[in-house]
Amino acid sequence: MKLPLFVSLLLLSLIRPATGYSQLYSTRTGFIGFYSKTPLEDIKAENNQVYAIIDGGKKNIAFTLLLKGFIFQKELMQEHFNENYVESDKYPKANFSGAYTGDVPLNKDGVYKVTVKGNLNLHDVTKPIEVPATIEVKNGHLIGLSDFKLKPEDFNISIPSLVRDKIDKDISVKVNIDCTTK
Repeated sequence: MKLPLFVSLLLLSLIRPATGYSQLYSTRTGFIGFYSKTPLEDIKAENNQVYAIIDGGKKNIAFTLLLKGFIFQKELMQEHFNENYVESDKYPKANFSGAYTGDVPLNKDGVYKVTVKGNLNLHDVTKPIEVPATIEVKNGHLIGLSDFKLKPEDFNISIPSLVRDKIDKDISVKVNIDCTTK
């Protein structure tokens, strides 16, 4: 009984396309920051507890983070963000799942331009996004970088009229994930 199972697994591994193999890279200390700059106020929030996985063979990418992990310069901003805007007790996480296009040779150090496309779930709203990014292959690491903009209203995040002029309509988002194999 064991021999046919072994032969079946061996055959499956041989007929699987070379580009379809999994090569998983991950981190638990990825970075996501968001920034808003208006004439009335600058907002900076950063989270260094982002869990991310890149499957270099299948070109898949995913991340998840706790919204309470964002640290603000002003404690009151952090409180308002969690209680009034993203309602992090009710919706504690943000998630992304998707894939990237472009060639990233995992055995050749360099910086490669890619496009990341997938679904972002924030505040219990899932939206498709497509953003430019780079993946750097460096000493066995995959380092993913991206800068893009999001609109809070796209995720049903309401900004009260009292502070609307203090928050940019398009929030700048920066992603930096340094993933390694296990």
